[in-house]
Amino acid sequence: MLRLDHVAMRYGDGPEVLRELNLALPRGDFMFLMGPTGAGKTSLLRLLGLLQMPSQGAFTLFGRDVSTLKRDDLTALRRRIGMVFQDVRLLDHLSAFDNVALPLRINGGQDDQIGGLVPEMLAWLGLSAVIDAKPPSLSTGQRQLIAVARAIIARPDLLLCDEPTSNLDGKLVRRLMRLFAQLCKLGTTVVVATHSEDLVERYPHPILRLAGGRLMRPVPAPAAMAAAE
Repeated sequence: MLRLDHVAMRYGDGPEVLRELNLALPRGDFMFLMGPTGAGKTSLLRLLGLLQMPSQGAFTLFGRDVSTLKRDDLTALRRRIGMVFQDVRLLDHLSAFDNVALPLRINGGQDDQIGGLVPEMLAWLGLSAVIDAKPPSLSTGQRQLIAVARAIIARPDLLLCDEPTSNLDGKLVRRLMRLFAQLCKLGTTVVVATHSEDLVERYPHPILRLAGGRLMRPVPAPAAMAAAE
């Protein structure tokens, strides 16, 4: 699914913010990404999501060498990636329904398909009551869930989430983690950046740690505290 070999990344002409990254993620894997503020977690997610290009090293995604791809090829690969940013980036002039439907429409989805999938997704996340509401009228947690729904509605091959549970209560966190687990079973590779030690202790997934722009060796999953959840 994804492989980094001695990859580094910088913004413009600035210093490298990521360096000597070596990582291999198989299809259907789930990884937590942890590290102190400024370690480079968001930068790594942007790199994996093809929003930034490596400054050196080899990056292979979906069997393609990223450095050799033309713009149209990169755009096609990005459509196979779902991303959830900390600032959610919803379109304020669109309803919750239309924000979530956007990836399906970009991919040429039919109205009857969209009309079935989107309400089902919003209902599962407890958002049926706000399906016609626009983001400025919603709570921070509701906007976060809509951003997640938009990222996964088209069943991406790779899902990258930056602190997706930070504004959710315990019940919604459990629901979201079950949803991520189901996506993994369907073959989606999931990477979740988080500061929450409680989250990584509660859910048994391996942990990637960043420190000073360098990726540590993955830590095996901790003992499951919530295997039955």
